[in-house]
Amino acid sequence: MSEHSDTPPSTRSLQDVVARKRRRRLAKRQHPGRTIWFGLGMFGLVGWSVAIPALIGVALGMWIDFRRPSQYSWTLMLMLMGVALGCLNAWRWVHRESELGTPPESEGANEQGEGGSS
Repeated sequence: MSEHSDTPPSTRSLQDVVARKRRRRLAKRQHPGRTIWFGLGMFGLVGWSVAIPALIGVALGMWIDFRRPSQYSWTLMLMLMGVALGCLNAWRWVHRESELGTPPESEGANEQGEGGSS
């Protein structure tokens, strides 16, 4: 921690970025389970997590429009709500997966590996 106090802010942030990238690379080498196929599967899962709520919204909207006609299109409104809900769900899922792939920030890793060769 003390080596950061005498360095300028721009150098400190560069050191933090390099240290974070180094920790992620080491964690990736220790846990090599995620391949290109995992990425493609995640891409498909994100697509379906947006498409399914949108299609449910369209089906429900068409049913409401058929049963109770009005000047507003329930099909369009519920489709947009389904897309928004699906995007939120996909974002949360991808965010959670990216956090699981990142090693936890710990003081021990900073003191042992990133210390002192300048």
